[in-house]
Amino acid sequence: MTGRQLSFLAGAGSALLLIAALVFQAVGYAPCELCILQRWPHLAAVVLAGLVWLTGRVRGLAVLGLAAAGAAMGFAIYHVGVEMTWWTGPAHCSGGVGDLARLSTQDLMSRLQAAPVVRCDEVAWSFLGVSMAGWNAIFSAGLAGVWGLAARKGD
Repeated sequence: MTGRQLSFLAGAGSALLLIAALVFQAVGYAPCELCILQRWPHLAAVVLAGLVWLTGRVRGLAVLGLAAAGAAMGFAIYHVGVEMTWWTGPAHCSGGVGDLARLSTQDLMSRLQAAPVVRCDEVAWSFLGVSMAGWNAIFSAGLAGVWGLAARKGD
């Protein structure tokens, strides 16, 4: 395969991951904040693949695609760590509401009502013991490899 074809393949892979995320959302699996954060690098990868396809410039854009896939993988690994309680996630999507002892009853109620419904530290769906964030990390690593091959092959 040429670098251009590999770039298109990697961009199509990111597009499929985005479509899958939207399908899960459409059937009732609302995304948490970290889930949404993982989508942005995939969107960037799709745009980069389109630019490669339109301009024929592979090497520089493929390196950016590799960075985008790597960012998606990094965000996904971070999210898996939050789900597995290896480290704490953002307080506003992992159930934290700050120092409860210092809040008035009214402030506590306001924070609880404003807290997101979807928590980042709970696995909403898994397959073969791997959460959606875990699958995103695995697929993003593969896509990073494809982008790397595209960059290596160049124009």
